[in-house]
Amino acid sequence: MSARLIYVMGPSGSGKDSLLRRARETLEARPQGLDRICFAHRYITRPADAGAENHIALSPAEFLARRRAGLFALHWHSHGLDYGIGLEVEQWLARGLTVVMNGSREHLPAAQQRFSLLTAVAISVDMQTQRQRLQARARESAAAIEARLARTLSLRLPPEVLLIRNEGTLSEGAAQLLRVIEAAETAASA
Repeated sequence: MSARLIYVMGPSGSGKDSLLRRARETLEARPQGLDRICFAHRYITRPADAGAENHIALSPAEFLARRRAGLFALHWHSHGLDYGIGLEVEQWLARGLTVVMNGSREHLPAAQQRFSLLTAVAISVDMQTQRQRLQARARESAAAIEARLARTLSLRLPPEVLLIRNEGTLSEGAAQLLRVIEAAETAASA
């Protein structure tokens, strides 16, 4: 049995948080759907009620203290916020569980270095849809939205990354992500 980390990444506006939430809800509705699969919560220096992601809110000082104490398996800074994945994911993997986490495209190499059995999944969307989604959430200025779009174009992913084009319905995108999760869990259980 070999546990696997599923590292899901994508630009702001790709619908990544929505797909992760729907995949988790779908598995939760199944008998024993989450017995072998854990969704890692990110520790983020933003309020708990900000954004669509179910995360653990930390103050910048608390985040720094945890980072200094070595409590994060992964951590990064992006768009003025600090993000961390707790060491608990290593315990989950050691127990043979499949772990799904919300990662960063820019920090994929660090995750690959730390976790040998990693399936990288990129959520993508066409530029116009991404722009519309960013405008609809009304969290950034027009200039910040354009900067995010430019960053989307500038980051290139390695060829082994699985691509999910999230341009259909939420159910269609989540079904694609669920197929990846279920394939990893099947392989881990073999």
